[in-house]
Order: sequence, then structure tokens, then C-alpha cells
Amino acid sequence: MASNDTHIDASNPPAALIGWRLLALFYDLWPAAALWMAVAAAFLVAHHNQPLAPFSALQWLLWALCWALTGAYATLSWRRGGQTLGMRPWRLRVVGIDGAAPTWRALGLRYVFGSASLLLGGLGFWWAWLDRERLTWHDRVSGTRMRREPKQG
Repeated sequence: MASNDTHIDASNPPAALIGWRLLALFYDLWPAAALWMAVAAAFLVAHHNQPLAPFSALQWLLWALCWALTGAYATLSWRRGGQTLGMRPWRLRVVGIDGAAPTWRALGLRYVFGSASLLLGGLGFWWAWLDRERLTWHDRVSGTRMRREPKQG
């Protein structure tokens, strides 16, 4: 089997298992939180330091903007080099099913279904323990794979 082949043999599970993914997700929480704080600060300044009413249209807009900016951070990172900041220490990389850079559509699907998975208590992530190829929901739906790169010299 060629080294750049992304087909995963059921007897040889992928190196990017759920533990590595969760560690990367935890690391990525911090740049995402920084984006959220910047957006929230802008909303506060725009509204003269008045808190937003719970469940108001502006509150929903703030949440939607935070989600969209986090998606932009993730998809741009995945498209540019296959990694977010949180994936780098763990040597994780998102690739297309053919091993090439994923399409924008695939990355958008990955983000949307990954978000849905998190909203469902991580069910799509935990699914990887049951999947014979150790793939998450967002891996399957988007046609992308997360690989763990070998250590460099």
C-alpha cells in the first residue's frame, strides 16, 4: 500500500484516534475563545456597554457570528495547511479522501457536521469507537480524513 494512500484497513486503525482529536479540540478552544471575546467586545462597544437581553435577536446574532468566525478559522486553517493551531502539537492533518487538500465544500460540511456532533454531546466523535474505519460523522459526510503525521527527524 502506498504511503499516501488514505484508505484505512480495518485491521490497521488510523493514528488520529478520538483522544488525539479531543486534545486538538481542547487546544483550539483557546484561539476560538479569543475570537469570541473580540466579537463580544465589539458588540458591547456598539451597544454602549449595555448587556444584550437573553434570547434577543442581537444575542442570537452574536452566537451566530461567533460560530461563523470559528468556522472561518477552522476551514481557512484546514484549507491553507490542513491544520489548526490545536492540531499542530499532535501532528494531526485534515486531508481529502484522496490525500489532497479538501475542497471548500468538504471543509464546510466537516465544520457543520462537527458542530452538530458537538451539540449532541460529541456523539459523532464517540461514533469513531464503533466505526470499523474509526471515522467520525464529519469524516464520513465530508469525505475528509484526519491523519496523524509521523514525527519529523
